[in-house]
Amino acid sequence: MPKELTPEQVAQYERDGFLSPVTIMSPDEAGAFRKALEAAEAKWPDALQGADRNNAHLNLTVLDELVHHSRLLDAVEDLIGPDLLVYGTVLFIKEPGDPGFVSWHQDATYMGLEPHDGVTAWLALSPSNRESGCMRMVPGSHKDDIRAHDDTFGETNILTRGQTIGDVDETEVVNLVLEPGQLSFHHMRVIHSSQPNLSDDRRIGFVIQCYMPPHMRQTLGKTFVQVARGTDGAGNFPYVQRPSADMQDADVAMRDQVNALWSDILYNGADRRRDY
Repeated sequence: MPKELTPEQVAQYERDGFLSPVTIMSPDEAGAFRKALEAAEAKWPDALQGADRNNAHLNLTVLDELVHHSRLLDAVEDLIGPDLLVYGTVLFIKEPGDPGFVSWHQDATYMGLEPHDGVTAWLALSPSNRESGCMRMVPGSHKDDIRAHDDTFGETNILTRGQTIGDVDETEVVNLVLEPGQLSFHHMRVIHSSQPNLSDDRRIGFVIQCYMPPHMRQTLGKTFVQVARGTDGAGNFPYVQRPSADMQDADVAMRDQVNALWSDILYNGADRRRDY
């Protein structure tokens, strides 16, 4: 029997390539996490900008706690099994009125992870709706192969390369509306995007990208992982430890090392790079 999800929710994920919404914590608990995150932003204003929003769970305990939240891990276990590795995290924060958007794309395109058996968790710490630029998904698109992507490097496109799929049929697109404390799960191949934040509040999404079973491997380079639950019987990755306190020098250095490795992977074959 599933630990957190219903059999119907598991079937929905397998059918559509995404599952939303899933309530993992109360709005009050999510609000406490948001408050702690924003306190860290205020205390270390340069520590969560640009590429430093990648893998900040390695140097901030509030984000580390979210990655290892027991109910979240229970839900992930229901989808991909009891042995769970954490590949990395990204903070997607859109300020009020921010023109930044995410174009139609598939996560697996440039990640170098094979096979595509990982699942991404997108946790809302503020309201994520059509006004604030919530995630949008094309149901069933995970069943197809990787589509051709154009690297646009668009100024307001907040993806690394501004990678974009053309000719997406939007007639069946689903908007994933989330309240604080809710999350969505999506498959590495599902086609998705998001629009700018037109609301008067920040849209704060904390994204674990991705949880994966140990048999997955990195084909474009090397990087580190954490064991979130169970055991790693494959040994395809070296490990990184959880932080015991915020912004420790060794943890920040490890985050920077992991982000440099990520940059080599994500921009593999590109003619330029950006600071995210």
